[in-house]
Amino acid sequence: MSQYAPRYIGQANTLEHRVFQDDASTGQAISPWHDIPLFADQNAGILNMVVEVPRWTNAKMEISKEEPFNPIKQDIKKGKLRFVRNCFPHHGYIWNYGAFPQTWEDPTVSHAETKAKGDNDPLDVCEIGEAVGYAGQVKQVKVLGIMALLDEGETDWKVIVVDVTDPLASKLNDIEDVERHLPGLIRATNEWFRIYKIPDGKPENVFAFSGEAKNK
Repeated sequence: MSQYAPRYIGQANTLEHRVFQDDASTGQAISPWHDIPLFADQNAGILNMVVEVPRWTNAKMEISKEEPFNPIKQDIKKGKLRFVRNCFPHHGYIWNYGAFPQTWEDPTVSHAETKAKGDNDPLDVCEIGEAVGYAGQVKQVKVLGIMALLDEGETDWKVIVVDVTDPLASKLNDIEDVERHLPGLIRATNEWFRIYKIPDGKPENVFAFSGEAKNK
């Protein structure tokens, strides 16, 4: 049984919807950003990941940095709920998408590798295991590699991980292993991040490292 329990408030796809995180043993509200440790097992290299957006869904859910206890809520732009459009042949997000707790991309610091400053958000995570997650789920994952998206001029790291309970987890240790066992997934990930804002009238996103996924 997980030591964390998501608590759902309001109807999904509404302005009021929130996913709070509770300590399962006490029932007390905690912050998924500040109170969950980054490492589940540091010696084994296993990290905690908070799922914000389950695979194949479109609602742009993210941890609120401003609200008490930092619940997950749907992003809003100009008073309207934000959804990621389907970009053929993809449907919604193509992995379980979320964040690493206890992390933050500093908007005042320019990264040497990207020559761009951080995006002022927790570090983004793409979990590529076969199980579809749920909003507020805390997964134990291992890092396989990373991509560096330059999103509207800001550095936006995308960490590629796999759930340690996934059937392929023992065979996946770096990006080459992903290419071997899940051919096409890294290419699809690059394409998804490059084009997902185009239906909203924005230009293609660009990458550092020529879009290459780097090993951990």
